[in-house]
Amino acid sequence: MTSINNKYKRLLLSLICLNIMCFSFAQRDTDRLRFQFAIGVNNPIDAGENDGYYTKTLNLPTVNLGVQYMFTPQLGGKLDFGFNRAKSADGSEEFKLNYSRLNAQIVYDFSNVIGFLPESMSILAHAGPGLSFTKPLGNDSENKYTYLNGLIGIEIHYKLSRKLSIFGDVGYAKSFSGKNKYDTAIDGYSFNGDLVYGTIGISVALSGCRYCN
Repeated sequence: MTSINNKYKRLLLSLICLNIMCFSFAQRDTDRLRFQFAIGVNNPIDAGENDGYYTKTLNLPTVNLGVQYMFTPQLGGKLDFGFNRAKSADGSEEFKLNYSRLNAQIVYDFSNVIGFLPESMSILAHAGPGLSFTKPLGNDSENKYTYLNGLIGIEIHYKLSRKLSIFGDVGYAKSFSGKNKYDTAIDGYSFNGDLVYGTIGISVALSGCRYCN
Protein backbone atom coordinates (compact mmCIF):
# COMPACT_ATOMS: atom_id res chain seq x y z
CA MET A 1 0.00 0.00 0.00
CA THR A 2 2.82 2.34 0.92
CA SER A 3 4.58 1.51 -2.33
CA ILE A 4 1.43 2.35 -4.32
CA ASN A 5 1.00 5.64 -2.46
CA ASN A 6 4.61 6.56 -3.10
CA LYS A 7 4.14 5.71 -6.76
CA TYR A 8 1.14 8.03 -7.05
CA LYS A 9 2.97 10.74 -5.11
CA ARG A 10 5.90 10.53 -7.50
CA LEU A 11 3.52 10.62 -10.47
CA LEU A 12 1.67 13.61 -9.04
CA LEU A 13 4.92 15.42 -8.31
CA SER A 14 6.12 14.72 -11.85
CA LEU A 15 2.88 16.12 -13.31
CA ILE A 16 3.16 19.23 -11.13
CA CYS A 17 6.75 19.78 -12.25
CA LEU A 18 5.75 19.25 -15.88
CA ASN A 19 2.92 21.79 -15.56
CA ILE A 20 5.24 24.31 -13.96
CA MET A 21 7.77 23.84 -16.75
CA CYS A 22 5.09 24.17 -19.44
CA PHE A 23 3.64 27.26 -17.79
CA SER A 24 7.08 28.83 -17.44
CA PHE A 25 7.84 28.13 -21.08
CA ALA A 26 4.51 29.61 -22.14
CA GLN A 27 5.18 32.73 -20.08
CA ARG A 28 8.60 33.13 -21.66
CA ASP A 29 7.28 32.59 -25.16
CA THR A 30 4.23 34.89 -24.99
CA ASP A 31 4.80 38.26 -26.54
CA ARG A 32 8.52 38.16 -25.85
CA LEU A 33 9.63 39.95 -29.00
CA ARG A 34 7.95 42.83 -30.80
CA PHE A 35 8.78 45.11 -33.71
CA GLN A 36 7.59 48.71 -33.48
CA PHE A 37 7.20 51.37 -36.15
CA ALA A 38 5.84 54.86 -35.49
CA ILE A 39 5.61 58.27 -37.16
CA GLY A 40 4.77 61.66 -35.72
CA VAL A 41 5.94 65.15 -34.85
CA ASN A 42 8.80 66.66 -32.86
CA ASN A 43 9.95 69.85 -31.17
CA PRO A 44 13.70 70.47 -30.64
CA ILE A 45 14.41 72.52 -27.51
CA ASP A 46 17.66 74.47 -27.09
CA ALA A 47 18.99 76.64 -24.27
CA GLY A 48 18.40 79.89 -26.14
CA GLU A 49 22.00 80.30 -27.33
CA ASN A 50 21.05 80.15 -31.02
CA ASP A 51 20.00 83.78 -31.29
CA GLY A 52 17.92 84.32 -34.40
CA TYR A 53 17.41 80.57 -34.96
CA TYR A 54 14.34 78.74 -33.71
CA THR A 55 12.22 75.89 -35.00
CA LYS A 56 8.53 75.50 -35.54
CA THR A 57 6.57 74.23 -32.55
CA LEU A 58 5.62 71.04 -34.42
CA ASN A 59 7.92 69.57 -37.04
CA LEU A 60 7.57 66.67 -39.48
CA PRO A 61 8.56 63.95 -39.66
CA THR A 62 9.55 61.85 -36.69
CA VAL A 63 10.16 58.20 -37.56
CA ASN A 64 10.89 55.65 -34.82
CA LEU A 65 11.91 52.01 -35.31
CA GLY A 66 12.44 49.61 -32.43
CA VAL A 67 12.67 46.05 -31.20
CA GLN A 68 11.23 45.24 -27.77
CA TYR A 69 11.96 42.11 -25.73
CA MET A 70 9.95 41.30 -22.58
CA PHE A 71 11.81 39.33 -19.89
CA THR A 72 8.60 39.02 -17.85
CA PRO A 73 5.00 40.10 -18.59
CA GLN A 74 5.80 43.43 -16.90
CA LEU A 75 9.52 44.08 -17.43
CA GLY A 76 11.47 44.25 -20.65
CA GLY A 77 13.94 46.18 -22.72
CA LYS A 78 14.08 47.71 -26.15
CA LEU A 79 16.54 49.14 -28.63
CA ASP A 80 15.18 51.87 -30.85
CA PHE A 81 16.29 54.37 -33.45
CA GLY A 82 14.60 57.70 -34.09
CA PHE A 83 14.94 60.16 -36.96
CA ASN A 84 13.59 63.70 -36.71
CA ARG A 85 13.54 66.61 -39.17
CA ALA A 86 12.94 70.18 -38.00
CA LYS A 87 12.61 73.46 -39.90
CA SER A 88 12.94 77.13 -39.09
CA ALA A 89 9.87 79.01 -37.90
CA ASP A 90 8.56 82.24 -39.41
CA GLY A 91 10.83 85.10 -38.34
CA SER A 92 13.83 82.83 -37.79
CA GLU A 93 16.95 82.58 -39.88
CA GLU A 94 16.28 79.85 -42.42
CA PHE A 95 17.61 76.38 -41.62
CA LYS A 96 16.78 72.67 -41.51
CA LEU A 97 17.95 70.19 -38.90
CA ASN A 98 18.34 66.42 -38.85
CA TYR A 99 18.25 64.93 -35.35
CA SER A 100 18.81 61.18 -34.97
CA ARG A 101 19.09 59.11 -31.81
CA LEU A 102 19.79 55.55 -30.72
CA ASN A 103 18.58 54.43 -27.28
CA ALA A 104 18.69 51.29 -25.13
CA GLN A 105 15.73 51.40 -22.76
CA ILE A 106 14.00 49.58 -19.94
CA VAL A 107 10.27 48.97 -20.50
CA TYR A 108 7.69 48.51 -17.73
CA ASP A 109 4.06 47.54 -18.30
CA PHE A 110 1.71 49.23 -15.80
CA SER A 111 -1.42 47.45 -17.03
CA ASN A 112 -1.76 45.24 -13.95
CA VAL A 113 -1.24 48.21 -11.62
CA ILE A 114 -4.01 50.25 -13.25
CA GLY A 115 -7.00 48.02 -12.66
CA PHE A 116 -9.65 49.96 -14.58
CA LEU A 117 -8.10 49.47 -18.04
CA PRO A 118 -9.89 47.10 -20.45
CA GLU A 119 -7.99 44.01 -21.57
CA SER A 120 -7.42 45.51 -25.00
CA MET A 121 -5.46 48.46 -23.57
CA SER A 122 -2.11 48.73 -21.82
CA ILE A 123 0.22 51.48 -20.62
CA LEU A 124 4.00 51.13 -20.78
CA ALA A 125 6.75 53.43 -19.52
CA HIS A 126 10.20 53.38 -21.11
CA ALA A 127 13.48 55.06 -20.19
CA GLY A 128 17.16 54.70 -20.93
CA PRO A 129 20.41 56.23 -22.16
CA GLY A 130 21.41 56.82 -25.74
CA LEU A 131 23.32 58.85 -28.30
CA SER A 132 22.04 61.84 -30.26
CA PHE A 133 23.39 62.88 -33.65
CA THR A 134 22.52 66.32 -35.03
CA LYS A 135 23.35 67.87 -38.37
CA PRO A 136 22.05 71.12 -39.88
CA LEU A 137 21.48 71.06 -43.64
CA GLY A 138 22.74 73.56 -46.17
CA ASN A 139 25.58 75.97 -45.40
CA ASP A 140 25.93 74.85 -41.77
CA SER A 141 26.15 71.11 -42.50
CA GLU A 142 29.58 70.78 -40.85
CA ASN A 143 28.23 71.95 -37.47
CA LYS A 144 27.59 68.43 -36.24
CA TYR A 145 27.13 67.13 -32.72
CA THR A 146 27.25 63.67 -31.20
CA TYR A 147 26.27 63.58 -27.53
CA LEU A 148 24.70 61.53 -24.77
CA ASN A 149 20.99 61.70 -24.02
CA GLY A 150 18.58 60.28 -21.48
CA LEU A 151 15.14 59.41 -22.81
CA ILE A 152 11.90 58.90 -20.90
CA GLY A 153 8.48 58.25 -22.39
CA ILE A 154 5.10 56.61 -22.08
CA GLU A 155 3.12 54.47 -24.54
CA ILE A 156 -0.59 53.65 -24.67
CA HIS A 157 -1.38 50.47 -26.63
CA TYR A 158 -4.66 49.25 -28.06
CA LYS A 159 -4.79 45.61 -29.14
CA LEU A 160 -6.33 44.96 -32.56
CA SER A 161 -5.50 41.26 -32.62
CA ARG A 162 -3.31 38.74 -30.83
CA LYS A 163 -0.31 39.86 -32.87
CA LEU A 164 -1.02 43.49 -33.76
CA SER A 165 -1.61 46.62 -31.72
CA ILE A 166 -1.59 50.34 -32.38
CA PHE A 167 0.00 52.73 -29.92
CA GLY A 168 0.71 56.35 -29.13
CA ASP A 169 4.08 57.34 -27.70
CA VAL A 170 5.23 60.61 -26.12
CA GLY A 171 8.92 60.97 -25.24
CA TYR A 172 11.47 63.47 -24.01
CA ALA A 173 15.18 63.14 -24.83
CA LYS A 174 17.32 65.15 -22.41
CA SER A 175 20.66 66.38 -23.74
CA PHE A 176 23.93 65.76 -21.91
CA SER A 177 26.15 67.39 -24.51
CA GLY A 178 28.30 69.64 -22.34
CA LYS A 179 29.79 72.82 -23.74
CA ASN A 180 28.97 74.22 -27.17
CA LYS A 181 31.50 73.60 -29.94
CA TYR A 182 30.21 76.31 -32.25
CA ASP A 183 29.61 80.04 -32.00
CA THR A 184 26.37 81.03 -33.72
CA ALA A 185 27.70 84.44 -34.73
CA ILE A 186 30.76 82.91 -36.39
CA ASP A 187 29.88 79.35 -37.38
CA GLY A 188 26.14 79.62 -38.01
CA TYR A 189 23.43 77.28 -36.75
CA SER A 190 24.03 74.15 -34.70
CA PHE A 191 21.96 72.15 -32.23
CA ASN A 192 22.85 70.14 -29.14
CA GLY A 193 19.66 70.46 -27.11
CA ASP A 194 16.68 68.40 -25.98
CA LEU A 195 13.90 66.89 -28.07
CA VAL A 196 10.22 66.21 -27.44
CA TYR A 197 8.30 63.91 -29.78
CA GLY A 198 4.86 62.40 -30.17
CA THR A 199 4.12 59.46 -32.47
CA ILE A 200 1.45 56.98 -33.50
CA GLY A 201 2.48 53.54 -34.66
CA ILE A 202 2.04 49.79 -34.85
CA SER A 203 3.52 47.05 -32.68
CA VAL A 204 3.81 43.56 -34.17
CA ALA A 205 4.52 40.41 -32.15
CA LEU A 206 7.35 38.34 -33.61
CA SER A 207 6.88 35.50 -31.10
CA GLY A 208 3.99 33.86 -29.25
CA CYS A 209 1.29 36.38 -28.47
CA ARG A 210 -1.03 35.19 -25.72
CA TYR A 211 -0.62 38.39 -23.71
CA CYS A 212 0.01 40.90 -26.52
CA ASN A 213 -0.25 44.62 -25.82
